Amino acid sequence: MKVAVVGATGMVGEVMLKVLAERNFPITELLLVASERSIGKKLNYRDEEYTVIGLADAVASQPDIAIFSAGGDTSLEWAPKFAEVGTTVIDNSSAWRMDPSKKLVVPEINANTLTAEDKIIANPNCSTIQMVMALDPLHKKYQMKRVVVSTYQSVSGTGVKAVEQLENEIAGIEGEMAYPYPIGRNALPHCDVFLENGYTKEEMKLAREPQKILDDRTFSVSATAVRIPTAGGHSESVNVEFHNNFDLSEVRKLLSETPGVTVQDNPDTNTYPMPIYAHGKDDVFVGRIRRDETQRNTLNMWVVSDNLRKGAATNAVQIAEYLVEKGLIVGTSEAVS
Repeated sequence: MKVAVVGATGMVGEVMLKVLAERNFPITELLLVASERSIGKKLNYRDEEYTVIGLADAVASQPDIAIFSAGGDTSLEWAPKFAEVGTTVIDNSSAWRMDPSKKLVVPEINANTLTAEDKIIANPNCSTIQMVMALDPLHKKYQMKRVVVSTYQSVSGTGVKAVEQLENEIAGIEGEMAYPYPIGRNALPHCDVFLENGYTKEEMKLAREPQKILDDRTFSVSATAVRIPTAGGHSESVNVEFHNNFDLSEVRKLLSETPGVTVQDNPDTNTYPMPIYAHGKDDVFVGRIRRDETQRNTLNMWVVSDNLRKGAATNAVQIAEYLVEKGLIVGTSEAVS
């Protein structure tokens, strides 16, 4: 496979390269792509040095796959140009997620909807991915009615400037601010920009994307997204009301048998998911599983995942793996690992 990583110099791009190497994705030619200011920069992949190229040169090279993590404006402009030359684009921005002509994919849930004709495929929001990974098996069994989610999101979800702001504050250094307020020793109920309805874009992604991924608009999601002073890993308090009753032991069994989900749920030993344990891992971790005693057929759970891996890079690479495995993309040359 000839593979282009667009946004290779960014936080997600760096993790993307790490995940591609870890999973031995079959790459015969690798193109590292970034904005004009990064052209000519040197990056390493598997102990080999690569020179960063621009988007126009990458399109001219006609890669088999282009994995984008370069922002919505870049994706809107350049993803169609790659698609026109036959490249399959997997896009990590919000640009195409709610486009009715584009698939929004979490491989464990709906990769089977993909076809060879899907040339632009959307990677869901990081917070959405971990939530639907936990909700999907439960929805199939008990049928969701309403979800109320509050997120506790790390600064890495904002980007490198936010990570630097937190590190500067911890060190007592004045520096550039990614947020309108300090993030250290604080919690900002403000992820992405505010909309006219009073919600943020992040909260509306959590409300709308699960319906598309699960191909079901009979349930609703209400979200509050909060940024906390954690370097990496997103956490979510999820309250889900079902149409049908459930047994807690069966809930734990369903979740533990779901590929990509790990149950960590033993209050007696203080065992529960935390970002510090999810760091660098691809699974979604679920714990604090308990019945909501104020309402019928309602469950509470705590969901944690590494937002740069399963929430972004790993999910995108898994989509690429599925396309190759099912023969939906045929490489230009014989693949080598």
